Amino acid sequence: MQISRIESTEFSYPIEDVGSDAGYNLVYEPGATTERKLFGLRIETDEGVTGEFVGGNSPAFAQINTLADNLIGRNPLRRERLWSEMKRALRKYDRMGIGPVDIALWDLAGKHYDTPIHELLGTYRTRLPAYASTYHADDNGGLDSPHAYADFAEECLKIGFPGFKIHGWGGTDERRDIDREIETVHAVGERVGDEMDLMIDPACEYETFGDALKVGRACDDEEFFWYEDPYRDGGISQYAYKKLRQQLDTPLLQTEHIRGLEQHTDFLRNEATDFLRADPAYDGGITGAMKIARMAEGFGIDVEIHSPGPAQRHCMAGIRNSNYYEMALVHPECSNTTPPVYEGEYVDDIDAIDDEGSVPVPDGPGLGVKYDWDYIEENRTGGRTYE
Repeated sequence: MQISRIESTEFSYPIEDVGSDAGYNLVYEPGATTERKLFGLRIETDEGVTGEFVGGNSPAFAQINTLADNLIGRNPLRRERLWSEMKRALRKYDRMGIGPVDIALWDLAGKHYDTPIHELLGTYRTRLPAYASTYHADDNGGLDSPHAYADFAEECLKIGFPGFKIHGWGGTDERRDIDREIETVHAVGERVGDEMDLMIDPACEYETFGDALKVGRACDDEEFFWYEDPYRDGGISQYAYKKLRQQLDTPLLQTEHIRGLEQHTDFLRNEATDFLRADPAYDGGITGAMKIARMAEGFGIDVEIHSPGPAQRHCMAGIRNSNYYEMALVHPECSNTTPPVYEGEYVDDIDAIDDEGSVPVPDGPGLGVKYDWDYIEENRTGGRTYE
């Protein structure tokens, strides 16, 4: 089998009642519409089997321009060889271009062997416990106060979620209102802390180590499950997070913003985090994410898969040392950010969980989902073909 053609398609879709704050975060904004751009990738072969993936971002697909011509004529089933060569080819960059290609190659392999990806990985489970991961805070009548976050956490508990994660306030104010963040931690903790695992992800908003420490101590008081990417180092300073770990009881979750197996290994080896993050779209595809998970298992550490999606579900299905599927982003007044490109029963939104608070792993060949390519083509904004 040989790769005969690769096609990338850029498209856009609207998210209603969603805008952005001054800090680039998506927030509830009644009447606003955010146009989001994603990409569809198809890898075709001379035997008629096609691997597909929808997701990614513009920087990742710009890197695919470096890779695609060299993939034509190659055996798509030799994923490990191709992964290693793509890693070297993108050595001067962040390597995010590997993810979409690798995921599409896994989808192709599953279709070739007529089996879901999680079975190729070695299935550990087929139901995934999920947590509700919120939009960022707003001042528009949505998640606009500590009390509103507590109300929404209680709503998510009633729906059946076993966990709840806060994305707090952003923006470009000269000084963050850390007291409001602390009040939110306490409000949610006091309301549902005895019944849910709680997390907070400031998404690198806090400007000082001191602010991160203050919020972390509030997390200690409420016995949060994890504390993720607090401040403006961008989530990459091993030294800073080692020092923060020494001051807090709440476990840290880091590595969403670093790329690669070696960097994740170093974060653990240098005692700079308690949980690892991995994302097949960001971290070298399913191949890269699973390498990180196996490495973490050797350290006795859990790896939490970032964001929702079919590739994420298959990865988590093949991992023992993982706790929760991230149902993101959810809000009491607006819909999830998932693109409307899935045909059939696959869905990622606040109502997707079952009575036990879990979501299923697709069981069809490959990723196990069917994409609506008519919708993607109708909303096409660009693309490129390699033959």
